[in-house]
Amino acid sequence: KRSLNKAPHGYTVISDPTTNAPTKLVEVFEVRSGDCYKNPGANGWNDCDHDRERSELTENNSKPNRHGSEYWYGWNIYFPEDYINIYPTKTALGQFHQRSSHPIWMFDNASSSGGYMLEETVSEYGRTRHKLISEEDLRGQWHKIEVHAKWSRSDTGVFQVWVNGELKVDYKGKTMSAKEVYFKYGVYRSYMVNYKAENKVSEVPAQTVYYSNVKKGHTRENLVAQ
Repeated sequence: KRSLNKAPHGYTVISDPTTNAPTKLVEVFEVRSGDCYKNPGANGWNDCDHDRERSELTENNSKPNRHGSEYWYGWNIYFPEDYINIYPTKTALGQFHQRSSHPIWMFDNASSSGGYMLEETVSEYGRTRHKLISEEDLRGQWHKIEVHAKWSRSDTGVFQVWVNGELKVDYKGKTMSAKEVYFKYGVYRSYMVNYKAENKVSEVPAQTVYYSNVKKGHTRENLVAQ
């Protein structure tokens, strides 16, 4: 389902403009300055009141991610050549969020050195960051992301991430702390005030990111584009 963006530019599905996506159609998420909305279905959460802007899709509940479950997740992501890193504002580009709790795994572009990172928040107060794609390799090409997760509130969990076929994260231990995890992807920006103050401007530049072949299954083979 669509998350907190009603603007016509926020989410579109178009023919692949890059000519080399794994699918003929790609999902385009675009967030412009001021793209914040209130979601009455999420306990009255209002992005505008919390200095957030976003366009995201949220996983449905047909196959819930609960303690003891095991799934594979996959997507391809493309950053256009004109994509701007808006650090020190944080741009999240996919997250495993916990229901009624904090996000526990977040993919982002949120450092001065740029690139595509994974932020691990197994403890709400402790954060570990894993570099997945460098700033130099980020734009102008499709990147294949594969995630294998054994969801567990004990030390039996697993969270592995492959980028373009290369294993980048091989975590074993607690992978969740709440009752359920759900996946969201798109573009989600937090604390625009940081970019505005750093660059002495009144607006944050727009950001556009493409996604293709977003899938979830019980095996790695389930992630192959059809």
